[in-house]
Formats: sequence, C-alpha cells, structure tokens
Amino acid sequence: MADSITYQSLDPRVTRMHIPTNEQANFTPLDDMNHWQTYEVFHQAKTGGRHIHVGSVHAPNAEMALLYAKEQFGRRSVCVNMWVVKTQDILSLATEDADVFATTPEKDFREASGYKVMSKLNAYKKLQKEANTAKETE
Repeated sequence: MADSITYQSLDPRVTRMHIPTNEQANFTPLDDMNHWQTYEVFHQAKTGGRHIHVGSVHAPNAEMALLYAKEQFGRRSVCVNMWVVKTQDILSLATEDADVFATTPEKDFREASGYKVMSKLNAYKKLQKEANTAKETE
C-alpha cells in the first residue's frame, strides 16, 4: 500500500483506515456548526449525595447534551440530578504533579489519623465495664 497513508485519530477504527493519498485532497474541513462538542456527564443517585462521573456524550450545545445524557445515563439507574460539563472546560493536574497533595510528616494534626481517640474510647468502655461488674458482685 505505497499510495496510502495512516490517518491518526483517537478512534482506533479511524486509525486503522488506510486512506489513499489521492483521496486525501478531497477532504474538506467541517464548518464550525457541524462539529459537536464533547460533554462529561455526572449524575447524583440520591438527594444530598455526591455527583459521580458516568460517561460522556457528544452534542451541538449544552441543552442537547443534557437531553442526551438523560436518555443515555438517567434511565439506566436511579438519578435525581445530572450535570453536563464541556470536556474542554475541565482542568486537571498532570500525574507528575501529584506531589502537591503530599503532606509533611510533622503535620499529623491536620489528619484524623493523628488523633488517637478510638484507643481512649475503648479504654474508657473497658473501665466502665469493670466498674459495673464490680458493683454487681458486691
């Protein structure tokens, strides 16, 4: 296939296509209104619960994205609320920047694990149990 090229795409089906070079010139870019945007979908299973990412949809605008999301993800499971967000509007940190979330070891007081409350509660319960047992034997 010397007269074909491999078109690189995020969709593996498109990447596997071998588009002949002479047909490559026939491709014209789509107008702005012909491109659909990608929206990420988050749904809430119960009132007061957190929103969970359930997938993505392609739609021409936010209203249609919400409608598509409702049809695609709202009918399969219990859902009381739904968010759609443009994928391009989501910001994230690179994996290499994970150290920004690391805590310094000398600041254990900021985390719940720094407090030894459970051992104190268990010791108090044991003391109360022994006291009640001593009263019953008298």
